[in-house]
Amino acid sequence: QVQLVESGGGLVQAGGSLRLSCAASGRTFSSYAMAWFRQAPGKEREFVAVISRSGATKAYADSLKGRFTISRDNAKNTVYLQMNSLKPEDTAVYYCAADRRNSISQTMRTYDYWGQGTQVTVSS
Repeated sequence: QVQLVESGGGLVQAGGSLRLSCAASGRTFSSYAMAWFRQAPGKEREFVAVISRSGATKAYADSLKGRFTISRDNAKNTVYLQMNSLKPEDTAVYYCAADRRNSISQTMRTYDYWGQGTQVTVSS
């Protein structure tokens, strides 16, 4: 069992930056691929980024490449999402998720554990 707790969300002006964190419980964090998804009001949850167990492999939603960066610190059981040049359309609840199969998937059903989410609001 893995428990995930996101933090770092908030209100930011367009063009600003935020860094989200997702802290995981347990001693097996390094055995999970970790991902970020987001869900805007009235929309389906969508893939943002994923990072492999070791951190060597990363993948991003095409529309976010160059602005968002995923990273992890296995010693701290934490995965991060650095978000730069934020736009109002980035406003959403951001969720982290863990995949024990390390499949580097962009599909929600692949993921075994989810956090409760953290709200990001970007004002224009």
